[in-house]
Amino acid sequence: MERKSVNYCKNGGKSGVNMVEEVKVFAPGSVSNVGCGFDILGLAIDGVGDEMILRKNDENRIIIRPVNGYENLPTDPKKNVAGVAIQALLDDLASNQGFDVEIVKNIKPGSGIGSSAASAAGAVVAANELLGNPYSRMQLVEFAMIGEEVASGDIHADNVAPATLGGFCLIRGYNPLDVIHINPPKDLWCVVIHPQIEIKTKESRELLSPEVSLKKAIRQWGNVAGLMSGLYTSDYGLIGRSLEDHIVEPQRKVLIPEFDELKLSVMEAGALGCSISGSGPSVFAFANGKESADVVANAMDVVFKRTQLDYKIYVSKVSDGGVKIL
Repeated sequence: MERKSVNYCKNGGKSGVNMVEEVKVFAPGSVSNVGCGFDILGLAIDGVGDEMILRKNDENRIIIRPVNGYENLPTDPKKNVAGVAIQALLDDLASNQGFDVEIVKNIKPGSGIGSSAASAAGAVVAANELLGNPYSRMQLVEFAMIGEEVASGDIHADNVAPATLGGFCLIRGYNPLDVIHINPPKDLWCVVIHPQIEIKTKESRELLSPEVSLKKAIRQWGNVAGLMSGLYTSDYGLIGRSLEDHIVEPQRKVLIPEFDELKLSVMEAGALGCSISGSGPSVFAFANGKESADVVANAMDVVFKRTQLDYKIYVSKVSDGGVKIL
């Protein structure tokens, strides 16, 4: 593969390093909210993700090429999350470099496991690599956020940050962006069931009340603090006790078939905790170890076999690296 030098240097990035002409990446799915952390917490999963190939072109434009043909995936780079994210990066560099972008969408849009975030994160990591890595991974989160806005209608980082960085990410604030990265406990497994129905984030947000009682807010704050402490200390019991959502889950669970039975079944099967992934319809559960995770996955399978819905179940450790260059 041909290599040539590049002289871009931005905000402490590398200068004068060799760069490649083509990059292939795996962009992981993600679970946002993580129960109690609505809009401020997310994690990356290894079990499913998009694959993307970026190539430099001489046309000074971004060309989107879906490989496995989701009918509604926009090819206009101004309407595609990957195209918008790459353009934001290029604008910041004052570069007119063009890219061909091939996207294999293994995460169905509207799944609740970060479909748009995976594409945005994968795109900026790959483009950054092709340009000689002028930005750090943390800096790339901001460009991925701009792409994510196309799909969600709002700028937020609880999916794109973990998809880019891996592990757990707590979004402390946005002005300026302040992302706290947390390495996952080594035996923490995540089981996700994805019913093959689509729930749009914008529509799911319309269900939420704009007001929260002080009593519920206090309980939620306690759970967020407890979850953070449990993650840092690998206290699996504390993680499980803290994985409760008193605000969003009660309002959104009506969109998810068999949610109450599913949650009851996985908790009886030994899950640490269970809640909605993002805006749904996916549901996730935590388990301590692979053996326990397999038991939880089987409990999910038993519940959904009784429905008329297609579904997929993913069992994986929490990804510790985010987007991977293949």
